[in-house]
Amino acid sequence: MAPQWSRQQRGNASEQRACQWLREQGLELVTQNWRCRLGEIDLIMQHGDTLVFVEVRYRAQDDFGGALASVDQRKQRRLVLAARHYLSRFPQRANQPCRFDVIAMSASNDAPIWIENAFYGE
Repeated sequence: MAPQWSRQQRGNASEQRACQWLREQGLELVTQNWRCRLGEIDLIMQHGDTLVFVEVRYRAQDDFGGALASVDQRKQRRLVLAARHYLSRFPQRANQPCRFDVIAMSASNDAPIWIENAFYGE
C-alpha cells in the first residue's frame, strides 16, 4: 500500500516534478519557493532573456475546473505583488522581460499542462 502524503509533501513533489519538466523544456532555475511577506513564488526561472514566475498547482481531482481554475484573481494578485517585491530586492533583474506561467498537474494526467503568459501583472 502506498504511503499517504501530506498536502505539503504532494505540493513539494509537484514543484520538483514541474521544475524538472521545465528544465527539460529549456528553462533554467533561478530560485525555488521564494517567500516574502506578500506571498510565495513556487519557481522563478530564466527562459532566454525572460524571467518567468511560475505557479505550480496540483489537484487530485479535476472537479470545479481542476488545478488551472484554482489560480483565481486573488491568487494572481498575490503572485504579482510577490513578483514586484522580488524585482525590488533584485534590481539587476528589474529590466528583464517578465511573465507569469502556470503549471497544472493532476492525478488523472501524467503530463503537466504548461500555460505560458497565463496572466499579466498590471
